[in-house]
Amino acid sequence: MDIPWEDVRLFLAVAETGSLSGAARRLRIGQPTVSRRLAALEYTLGAALFRRGVEGASLTSAGERLLGPAKKMAEWAGEVGRAVESSDRSPRGLVRITATPFQSFDFLAPFGAWLAGKHPGLRLEVLSSIQYLDLNRGEADLALRAKAPTQEGLKEVLALEFENAVFVSKSLAAKLPRKPSLAELPWIAWAPPFDMVPPNPQLEELIPGFTPAFTSDNYLVQLAAAEAGLGAMVMARHRHRFSRPSSLVPLPIDLGPYQRGSLYLVCAKSALDIPRVRRVSELLVSELEKVGASSSS
Repeated sequence: MDIPWEDVRLFLAVAETGSLSGAARRLRIGQPTVSRRLAALEYTLGAALFRRGVEGASLTSAGERLLGPAKKMAEWAGEVGRAVESSDRSPRGLVRITATPFQSFDFLAPFGAWLAGKHPGLRLEVLSSIQYLDLNRGEADLALRAKAPTQEGLKEVLALEFENAVFVSKSLAAKLPRKPSLAELPWIAWAPPFDMVPPNPQLEELIPGFTPAFTSDNYLVQLAAAEAGLGAMVMARHRHRFSRPSSLVPLPIDLGPYQRGSLYLVCAKSALDIPRVRRVSELLVSELEKVGASSSS
């Protein structure tokens, strides 16, 4: 039995998002279309793939058997797509980069403006996400990540170390002791469902009974709160030529084992065969190496 890739892709979207509405958002189609196509797939297979309920869609035993092969098929679909695109010898077109909200806002957005001026044939799509997108599947071309790649098929293009620091507004710094402890600070941190995203777990480890003064699920809201003097944030201390002016100042506080951080530029190995992806990765490496040099000096 031949199952079209688009049907497998739809099945995988429902399985990984846990709902038809989530799959519709991921695939950018209407929920009735997802429902209709899924029903047609289940009819073709002669088995229900999901149990529908008020909490979403959960896999049946038939769905669980299909999940592993579907994930492999998604990776091979990404590989096929990159093989086709590698035949285009011109470094032009769209390059998708995924990164944390901080890196997306602080570095990639202004980098994209610079790229548009210097290389008008190249366009960026920045996917700001806490979760790691699957590069092997082609969900993005490049990624800036805090961890080195371990998944088979991925390549570490660049590794960069930098210093972390505690930042507050000048108005809040004036109210604090000269050398405040971590426990004395009002903290700004991630709210659910991102409450296990750094630096929350690290601060919980360093501060007994850690209770943030302000939380948000949006990085820009956290940054606005810090600039308004509401609390402290842990941020990378490095500066780059795209850095925007900031009213925040670092405090003389030791973060212990979390004083240093890492940043990795990652891609699927075959993605560098695509001229536009290779060119953007080279430009990113050039800029990030300057950050690394300034951080170590």
